[in-house]
Amino acid sequence: MNPSAEASPQEPVDPLRHLMARVALRDRAAFERLYRATSAHLFSVSLRVLRDEGRADEVLQEAYVSIWQKAASYQPEAATPMTWMINIVRNRAIDALRASRKERDSTIELNEEAMDVAADASGDPHALFDESLVKTRIDECMLALAPAQRQALALAYYRGMVHTEIAESLNAPLGTVKSWVRRGLDQLKSCLDNLGGRA
Repeated sequence: MNPSAEASPQEPVDPLRHLMARVALRDRAAFERLYRATSAHLFSVSLRVLRDEGRADEVLQEAYVSIWQKAASYQPEAATPMTWMINIVRNRAIDALRASRKERDSTIELNEEAMDVAADASGDPHALFDESLVKTRIDECMLALAPAQRQALALAYYRGMVHTEIAESLNAPLGTVKSWVRRGLDQLKSCLDNLGGRA
């Protein structure tokens, strides 16, 4: 039996992965194609946080400089290229927002603008935050979560961390962190649905 025949099922190829690999090798043509393929979506991410087109565009350009510089550190097994880039853009936008507002020095409290931005271009499961969360009810439902779930969700959606980064930050097993995030999302949705039903 040919072992390679059973070890390699056909999977859809993400063209962004190929472009990211080329960018990591300092291929400027690939970087230009990556920019053309992703800039519209990433601009919308920046704009939804900052609510100002000029500032959003400025942050976007800074983010692409960072993407160019950090491309070699991208790990395909940790996130899709789009998710990785969205996290870079969103983190920069949130930092810019916090700097301009001189907000309190807090790293894990949820921010309304940040909660409105989907963390993945597919919108699944993060579409919950785009489509159905009502801003004025988020705080009440977050307080109903267990502290560990609340902290994990805050790191995921406010700081843009992936599961592995949250696990390292909280010094918790990866499987536990995934469970906190999944159950926290389920409880948030249920809570917000109930609040919506009472309105």
